[in-house]
This record gives sequence, structure tokens and C-alpha cells, in this order.
Amino acid sequence: MQTIFVDWGGNNVKLTWMPRLKLTESLIVTSVHAVCFKDGKVLLAQIKNRGFNYPGGHVEIGEKVEEAILRETYEEGYVKGTIKYIGSIEVSHKENLSFDSNGKYPLIAYQAFFRMDVTECLPFLREHESSARIWVEPTEIPFVINDNKLSKLILDDALTFCSS
Repeated sequence: MQTIFVDWGGNNVKLTWMPRLKLTESLIVTSVHAVCFKDGKVLLAQIKNRGFNYPGGHVEIGEKVEEAILRETYEEGYVKGTIKYIGSIEVSHKENLSFDSNGKYPLIAYQAFFRMDVTECLPFLREHESSARIWVEPTEIPFVINDNKLSKLILDDALTFCSS
């Protein structure tokens, strides 16, 4: 586990990477993300207001996390493949002085992460949120993703998960 604090829209939010955290009915999973591998490279999608990142997005009402990640990887990266759950980021607003208990997100929620081994790479049609996709060497990830420090930990766990 590793914890960092990030500034999300001027608010202090605590993020904790929890590898292999068991997903249960009591955990609120608000989003899903995948580290997608093909031929030793990792897929990154360029998403409006997020830059290049692992494909992913919100879980829709009534949707299982596995269904959500398969949908999101298709919508953002135009890929299909086999998935394995690797862990979650706990998103805590306990130290966010501006937290709205009646807002869109709960006080504590989870972002579930998967490893996807891509079996189909389809034509990139730009019909959804992403404007580009790139395939990069795993060592390039810290230089391309404009996100928090947990992205590298998640990548490391996705890489080791394939050998375990």
C-alpha cells in the first residue's frame, strides 16, 4: 500500500493504492481503469482534460465492474481482451474541507484497476471521449502520463501480475 495526497480542483484528496484489495458489495466502486498490454507495450488513450492515461471511466448504474472495464477499454482505446483484477485506489475525501456529502461522490470510494491482455486492436474511430491512442514501452509511462505517482505503482503491479 502507498498513500499520496493530491489536489483535485483545489481540494485535498487522499489516494491509497491497495493491490489485490478484495472487491465486495460494501465497497463503492465509482470507476474502472486498465493497463492494456500488447506485444510488450502499454496502451494510453488521450482523454479530454486528462491527457494521456490508462483507459477507463465511470461504472454505470447496474453495471458490473468487469462489464464496465470491457466497455471503457473499447470506448477509449478500441481494444478487446482478457482482464484480471489487480487492485484499487481508495479515494478518501475525509481531509477535503470542501467535501459535499450531498454531491456526486461518496466520502470514500474506489477506483478498480485491471490488467488487460489485448486480443483485438480495432480501428481507432474517435467516436467517444478519446482523441488519440498510443502504444508505449512500460519504461516510458512516467514520462507520458500526466497523473499522480500511483500510476507507476499500478504499472509495476500489472507487470508482475502476469508472472504470478
